[in-house]
Amino acid sequence: MSGGDDDYVYDEVTGEWRPASELAAAASNAEVRDAAGNVLKDGDSVTLIKDLKVKGANQTLKQGTVIKSIRLTDNPDEIDCRHEAIKGLVLRTEFVRKR
Repeated sequence: MSGGDDDYVYDEVTGEWRPASELAAAASNAEVRDAAGNVLKDGDSVTLIKDLKVKGANQTLKQGTVIKSIRLTDNPDEIDCRHEAIKGLVLRTEFVRKR
């Protein structure tokens, strides 16, 4: 192996094994969009567009709930959220709209 100690990850899009750092760089350039197609950034506030049952919390977040100060993840379809009742909440971007 060449001098790199990079992990390799299978890229399903290209069908190739690529360095993890290369995929991470590509993911960070990907735009994260809400259900309406608006670009989301760290720190944005979003509103839920439908009621969501939260697995493991026995709670439902109602449509119209505002989630403040989101954080983007490595997955462009998911965002980290803070909610006073639920720790470690991750939402799919298809269920939120930027405020």
